[in-house]
Amino acid sequence: MAAAASVPVRVCHQEIVKFDLEIKAAVQDIRDCPGPLGALTELNAAVKEKFRHLRGRIQELEQMAKEQDKESEKQALLQEVESHKKQMLSNQAAWRKANLACKIAIDNSEKDQLLQGRDSLRQRKTTKESLAESASNITESLMGISRMMSQQVQQSEETVQTLANSSRTILEANEEFKSMSGTIQLGRKLITKYNRRELTDKLLIFLALALFLATVLYILKKRLFPFL
Repeated sequence: MAAAASVPVRVCHQEIVKFDLEIKAAVQDIRDCPGPLGALTELNAAVKEKFRHLRGRIQELEQMAKEQDKESEKQALLQEVESHKKQMLSNQAAWRKANLACKIAIDNSEKDQLLQGRDSLRQRKTTKESLAESASNITESLMGISRMMSQQVQQSEETVQTLANSSRTILEANEEFKSMSGTIQLGRKLITKYNRRELTDKLLIFLALALFLATVLYILKKRLFPFL
């Protein structure tokens, strides 16, 4: 019977430990809560529910202790109940401190946000003035770039015109060169023809001179040596 009764005692004890750990974790969440107050309210509601479950399990354990047959077991369970009650009171105190610290942190955060909002307004005003000045500077820079690009376009047009004129000059020179090349080739042909004609004339003159000398020698031979 005692063994059977120890099972619900262990289960109740395990649930008490579980709720105690969950409450500690929830209290830490409250301490770390950055806000707003709505989030803090939700965390507190969850902690209240966990305290309600914990208080009920402690009461169940206390009732089980009173129902124990052995005095030693009864006193041991009652001591556990007192220990759990003290731990619950400690958790409640920690809960109150965490709430106080969280509310102070949220208040300070809201004050900081308010101050930052004022600073932000001033910064936005300053930023607008800076943007206006930057826009003016950018406009002047763009106008300067536009003028420079216009000058570059004009220079490019002049360069293109110069290249076109140079191209025409080169084409005309090429045509003149082609004409001169034809004239040179014609002169070369005439010179070659002249050289050939000169060679032929020299050969004819040489043959005529040879014939003349032969004729003279023949006449001299007949006059001087008729007997030959």
